[in-house]
Amino acid sequence: MITVTDVSLHFSDRKLFDDVTIKFTPGNCYGLIGANGAGKSTFLKVLSGELAPSTGNVALGPNERMATLKQNHFDYEEISVIETVMMGHKRLYEVMKEKDAIYMKEDFSEEDGIKAAELEGEFAELGGWEAEPEAAVLLQGLNIPEDLHHQTMSELTAGQKIKVLLAQSLFGKPDVLLLDEPTNGLDIQSIDWLEEFLINFENTVIVVSHDRHFLNKVCTHMADLDFGKIKLYVGNYDFWLESSQLAAKLQSDSNAKKEEQIKELQDFIARFSANASKSKQATSRKKMLDKITLDDIQPSSRRYPFVGFKPERGIGNDLLQVDNISVTVDGKKILDNISFTLNKDDKVAFIANNDIVTTTLFKVLMGEITPDSGTVRWGVTTNYSYMPKDNTKDFDTDLTILDWLRQFASKEEDDNTFLRSFLGRMLFSGDEVLKPVNVLSGGEKVRCMLSKIMLAKSNVLVLDDPTNHLDLESITALNDGLIGFKGSLLFASHDHQFIQTIANRVIAISDKGVVDRAETTYDEFLENPDVKAKMKHLFTGN
Repeated sequence: MITVTDVSLHFSDRKLFDDVTIKFTPGNCYGLIGANGAGKSTFLKVLSGELAPSTGNVALGPNERMATLKQNHFDYEEISVIETVMMGHKRLYEVMKEKDAIYMKEDFSEEDGIKAAELEGEFAELGGWEAEPEAAVLLQGLNIPEDLHHQTMSELTAGQKIKVLLAQSLFGKPDVLLLDEPTNGLDIQSIDWLEEFLINFENTVIVVSHDRHFLNKVCTHMADLDFGKIKLYVGNYDFWLESSQLAAKLQSDSNAKKEEQIKELQDFIARFSANASKSKQATSRKKMLDKITLDDIQPSSRRYPFVGFKPERGIGNDLLQVDNISVTVDGKKILDNISFTLNKDDKVAFIANNDIVTTTLFKVLMGEITPDSGTVRWGVTTNYSYMPKDNTKDFDTDLTILDWLRQFASKEEDDNTFLRSFLGRMLFSGDEVLKPVNVLSGGEKVRCMLSKIMLAKSNVLVLDDPTNHLDLESITALNDGLIGFKGSLLFASHDHQFIQTIANRVIAISDKGVVDRAETTYDEFLENPDVKAKMKHLFTGN
């Protein structure tokens, strides 16, 4: 359990949150949500003690241990993988190293023997004899093979290091677990494993994530950071989202009768009350939901950009034909004889165990990389817009947002009033449009790229991880915009809900081949037994 009492955090020019009093209890997973810049990651740092609050205090239960997900995977370069995981339990690791040092002494004394016996007792009490097997199970769950467990961290890829740090935070059954974007960099199988781990975790979890499916799957409560306060809501992300939207609707309808509002609230709660992310808590959650009153739900201050893509012309029968594409980068085969044909109504999610695969494929399709072999042929009626994963080159200029977007406007659109209005709908209002684009945040740059693509009116969109850097509100707006898009779409994403609600075709790619399923949802693709077997071979070689 972790108790927050009257916590405020003020910087010289702004107040992030004020007088926050809240209790996070065992058996629950809390999704900490809020707009970009609201202070979610900062609040986690206050909880962990990394950052001191301006006022108030944070307290753990007696003898409880907190674990956090470390972000810098270069801190452990010369340490073995298995040892890095066990370092997640600081005291256990200290005892282990201290007793090992005593046993290695050449002049082992009686006093050393007494100290070693004390340490052995504490080591056993802390679960030391099960530590290495537990660390190995965590690593294997995250697809770190056993032959890497005793290698040094420097020998791992960046993606593997991220998984090791996640295993480190989960190690030793911490009483309180703080996770900041834990699904970043994880493959599909590892995310599924993490979801199951957290669903069955019996202690307290507080997680920040932009993955709506993940929040819906693991969270029992949402902790909403809004108006400088944090308010707890029973239920997962979808429940919070719909309840806040319902509150806004009821608030705006000043003529609605109280009885009608209550009935609408009751109907809404009834739909969600049985939808528990942790089945053993379904009954208690239902009781909590049933106690919600009209005054308990509040509209959010969040703003949603407008994202809508309108192609200038339709696509003929031919969209794209890819024949036997192979690409080698730095001596490593990335794509090997990849072939597929896309149709005009396809909205295709491309998935892989490594982002390099999908990014390389998209660069080949866009003509940015010449393949070692094979051909790409676009239909003559197609005109496409591309959002790369790395947009650094697009913003290597000191142009203002207004003038940057002006480059992509037609003659009819090259008007300050039109462009300011357009940018306003993308949440760039007033003097914000005069900011140089080279100082924008990651999320602001993505909103600029989306603005550019909307102006292009293309009938094919190629989007490489388009939700990267976006907050939940912008992801929702983009999600809705792509559902309504009347053209064709090729995209890569780690966002389960994004893929599930948009794609009507899924293509999985590795250097071992392709698994291609048309007229399917993402969930249907993942649950298909034949696909599961092929995916296992595709991504593991087994």
